Amino acid sequence: MNMLTYEIPTKCYIGTDVISNFGEVIKKYGDKALIVTGRNSSKKNGSFDDVKTLLNKINIDYVVFDSIEENPSLETIEKARIIGIDEGVDFIIGIGGGSPIDASKAIGILIKNIKYTAFHFIGEKNLESLPIIAVPTTAGTGTEVTQYAIVTDNKDKCKKNMGHSVFPKVAFLDPKYMKDMNFDITVSTAVDAFSHLVEAYLNTNANFISDMYCEKGIGIFKKCLIKLIEKELDMDLRENLMMVSMLGGFAIAQVGTSIPHGMGYALTYNKGISHGVANCILYREYLKCFKNQEKVRKIIDILELESIDTLGNYLDEIINLDFRVTEEEIREYSKGMASNKGKLKNHPEAITEEEIFNIYKKSLLK
Repeated sequence: MNMLTYEIPTKCYIGTDVISNFGEVIKKYGDKALIVTGRNSSKKNGSFDDVKTLLNKINIDYVVFDSIEENPSLETIEKARIIGIDEGVDFIIGIGGGSPIDASKAIGILIKNIKYTAFHFIGEKNLESLPIIAVPTTAGTGTEVTQYAIVTDNKDKCKKNMGHSVFPKVAFLDPKYMKDMNFDITVSTAVDAFSHLVEAYLNTNANFISDMYCEKGIGIFKKCLIKLIEKELDMDLRENLMMVSMLGGFAIAQVGTSIPHGMGYALTYNKGISHGVANCILYREYLKCFKNQEKVRKIIDILELESIDTLGNYLDEIINLDFRVTEEEIREYSKGMASNKGKLKNHPEAITEEEIFNIYKKSLLK
């Protein structure tokens, strides 16, 4: 048997009203919390109020930073770092989609390691964080069970993995927070979760444990895909997408993502396309690029579809995009991807810059 390591240290509480039923477990992490969230959504979906009610009930003081934008910037993370240090917080509660929870991980590192700023901690040796409590309100990134955090570096004009391992201590997964999420956000987060499953499955580092998560998650996504096509946004869909996201997170926490993620970052930064959509608009050509189609065929079989093109057509049907890109731009994106050794090494076959360019071109210049 090949050697492998396996670690998922996050304790997950799953189901409706888990915060009110199990939230007191966070008392052991300190007396003062920094709540990190976005400007609006957590206040509309009830998660923010649930967290505040819990903290008041168990007598934990808190301060709120509610200015996290989509694709959180180092500038915003720096502002939160200063507040957290000045307020003397003991732990962080990230509420929202991937952006607030990813930002919480970076902020937690910077509060615990006060000699660093947001502009100088990437690339340093692995730094520890304050305890992070995750309250996801979308089902896409799986960040509530992974060690990763993606931040936006405006100076270098790109998105970056912060490069430090921070698993949340606790995650509260409640599908009710997604009840009123609109169709476009539901799709963009759903396909993000799907991309994690696919890229972990078609990965140099894949193993029987990660494959187990991926196959189970893809099987659940099959049910979700049908409902998304029919625009049936019921609680059954919400619950299933929450599980797809979590299983995708379990998988990429072990093996990482692959080239569509690296390729998608350029589209997100330069064209404003949501992360999951930026990955999956490349999937028809990405899946076709594999010389060995055995595991690709397994994905199509689990989804009970006829072909890669059938999957591509379904993704095209639910994804709503309107943007322009030039051949010159995708040449630049391809060059950048060809130098992304971290993603390239996770792709199980050799791939050239020209092949990467062709994936972009066939996907985007139709």
